[in-house]
Amino acid sequence: MADERVDVIATSISGSIQDWRKVERIVPLFAARGMTDVRLRVADSHREARAVTAAVLREGARLPISAGGSGTFNAVLEGCLDSGVPLRELRLGFLRKGSADLIGKVLGMRDEIEAAVDVFVTSIREGRTAPCDVLLAESAAGNAPPRHFVGYGGAEIFGRIPHYTENRFIKWYKGVLGQVFGDLGPFTTGMTLASLEKVAKRPFRRPCTWRLVVDGRPAAEGRYHAFILVNGYLGPELPWSRDPLGSGRFHLFALRNRGLARLPAQAWHARRADIQADPERWGLESYAVTERLELAPDGEEPFPLNVDGSTLVCRGAARVSRVDSIRLISRD
Repeated sequence: MADERVDVIATSISGSIQDWRKVERIVPLFAARGMTDVRLRVADSHREARAVTAAVLREGARLPISAGGSGTFNAVLEGCLDSGVPLRELRLGFLRKGSADLIGKVLGMRDEIEAAVDVFVTSIREGRTAPCDVLLAESAAGNAPPRHFVGYGGAEIFGRIPHYTENRFIKWYKGVLGQVFGDLGPFTTGMTLASLEKVAKRPFRRPCTWRLVVDGRPAAEGRYHAFILVNGYLGPELPWSRDPLGSGRFHLFALRNRGLARLPAQAWHARRADIQADPERWGLESYAVTERLELAPDGEEPFPLNVDGSTLVCRGAARVSRVDSIRLISRD
């Protein structure tokens, strides 16, 4: 029986310097392992990757593989939805070539390109997949197109991280950070810069009070430094939730504003994730969401929602819902 057609959608804007060299080797490595119907599509932006994915699925592809970071992966996911093909008919892969490829790690995908292709060939032929919930983020005012995603997101400090990590004109900066500090180098730098920005601008801004609504019920109200969204376990580098990605629920972790003097320690322990060992001390709240979450500030100013590495500008409130599920190619 002939192997299935595989379409690899790679972006030229993600990953460390070493990652950028992987793309040209993908098709030959698959061919050396007996999979000859592998088609490589290189996109220069996430928008282009989304459009290319939708096009190849309409042509009949059913096995797309994203080659990039989390932003590329979610662009490919949105392309799957744009195509009109039911997600249950697809298997989506994550070939790690990015600055925060946490889902790829959870799926057991190797960083070395030869080992990664070995895993893909075996998993595709043996039908190894893991279910993953798909989340929908939208602005209550309808001022921006809604976004589908999996992985992580957030608001306040976490909402500003993409401002420092996802500008295409700083891809060299991202590549160097990824090469020197590892996968979360750009993420950690972005979180640090967003925290410093919050401290610098605090004297000039009115404090914001947030209202949290979980599955239609008011859950909390107050001032917060950060909101962190995860739709499951994202590995030891971001181990906020222990749920699998397809658990049927996602999680919100909210970091209370205990004053700017305590912010550095809160951010440090949040990054290390040991904040969960003593949440009351560090002002951490957690909520499990099965249907919909709403984050609503008391002001009229627009605010950024981090949608797994990209920005959705929201007005009035941000709403995140669990709307579908997709099978992800997995090592196990």
